[in-house]
Amino acid sequence: MNPIDLEASNKLLAEWKMKSVIVLQGQKLLGEWYESGQDSIGPLYSCTKSVLSALIGIAIDKHFLKSVDEPITNYLEHPPEISEALSQISIKHLLTMTPGFDWPDFDKPYKALKAAKDPIQFVFNQPLISEPGTAFAYNSGGSHLLSAILTSATGMPALSFAKDYLFGPLGFRSARWMERAGINEGGTGLQLYGRDLAKIGSLFVGSGHFDNEPLLSASWITESTQLHHRGLMQYEPPIYGGYGYHWWYSPESHNGQCDCYFAFGHGGQYLLIAPEHELVIVVRKQITKRNEAIWSRRLIFEHIIPSCLGTNKQ
Repeated sequence: MNPIDLEASNKLLAEWKMKSVIVLQGQKLLGEWYESGQDSIGPLYSCTKSVLSALIGIAIDKHFLKSVDEPITNYLEHPPEISEALSQISIKHLLTMTPGFDWPDFDKPYKALKAAKDPIQFVFNQPLISEPGTAFAYNSGGSHLLSAILTSATGMPALSFAKDYLFGPLGFRSARWMERAGINEGGTGLQLYGRDLAKIGSLFVGSGHFDNEPLLSASWITESTQLHHRGLMQYEPPIYGGYGYHWWYSPESHNGQCDCYFAFGHGGQYLLIAPEHELVIVVRKQITKRNEAIWSRRLIFEHIIPSCLGTNKQ
């Protein structure tokens, strides 16, 4: 794997509004660049969802949760009149964004969810319009339900659980996570240093081991990062992909370089993992227009991956 001189691309990185770029092979640093000259803590936006997915996996590994097939009603207080309908929704349906709630495209109810006095009740107030497991709808409300389920199962907020079982063992410098009524926001709200976010990528390419310490089962990594729904594979520009358990999935046929999966946050924030090459890429970008996230994607697939792999497929 070739090291990458990101400083040589300083003009392009500035033009495309990048804030930081980190490239690893496993735990080995191949290159890094920071707009400010050094790493800093910052918001992950919806990359939070993929970290939450890892925490759900750890909770299953540690037997706090039985499996992804458990109904959400096992853990969440809910109105009795909709108990039968909600009991058809499993943890897996939330992870794959297929619970069946009426949730308009691109998370449009998010602001109302954020403003709601009771976010969980807000989600339950949305009509169920499709059979669970059938229709994909990107839904931060479902992510918040996952955080609430994690809290119910473990007896601690997601951030505390993460510090004990993931962030602490990985040696994170710091972590902040917005919360409401003792529940960390499931869909967004987590802030990490870029290098710490990259460590999660190293954990995944290491099949759940970091510095030879097992933190997450390899079976969960395989299950959670494979394609479960086509998601937004056909969206143009192609900044998304298919969907796993709160991870996006992009095969070589979709991106022109290699099979990979990634966490994606508003505006073009990425934690991308190409397991075949043990490649981990973190890109953080200034928030501009939504579709300008394509600049982050172009940086990854037209510049970083070809430079690292010595390919020129595009």
